[in-house]
Amino acid sequence: MTKTNIPSSPFKNPSRETCENIIRKILMTEVLQQGKNNHFKHASDFMGYFESLYPASSGLTKQVQRAVRSLNFPKDENGYFIVNKTSKQLKQEAELKSAFQMASVSPLVLTEYTPVFLSAKPSLCPYLKELIQNAITFQEKILTIAETSNGLLLYTNQPKELEKLCHSLLKD
Repeated sequence: MTKTNIPSSPFKNPSRETCENIIRKILMTEVLQQGKNNHFKHASDFMGYFESLYPASSGLTKQVQRAVRSLNFPKDENGYFIVNKTSKQLKQEAELKSAFQMASVSPLVLTEYTPVFLSAKPSLCPYLKELIQNAITFQEKILTIAETSNGLLLYTNQPKELEKLCHSLLKD
């Protein structure tokens, strides 16, 4: 029995690294154009593109599959590859989302509020902060209060009233 050598194709399959780079570019283009990936879930989804550049073969298919496995992209809830985030980032975002919902987080733009700085001895700032936070008189006048290196920083939508209140507390 004689062995017949089948001539190899004059075209070489791309390397795994080349496939990875092409897949990244495809997905980044998808994200830039569509806002997110809505087309690519599996290695087979990339084959049309690769087969337009290289002759179809089982070797090409395996190389694309290896590249997709090597890239290890996380997937969204619908199973599509996510190119611009790691699995760790997705886990952190899920944890943040849960914490935001539990804490009823509500973003507030501070441009509508005025900062008022109270210069004070740094050693007494924690005590002053606690007193102000618990004082009924201040409750409607401050949004937030933070300790700084040499005083307290308050944000308010009533700067004049807050200033008058602070001055009245300074009088003998």
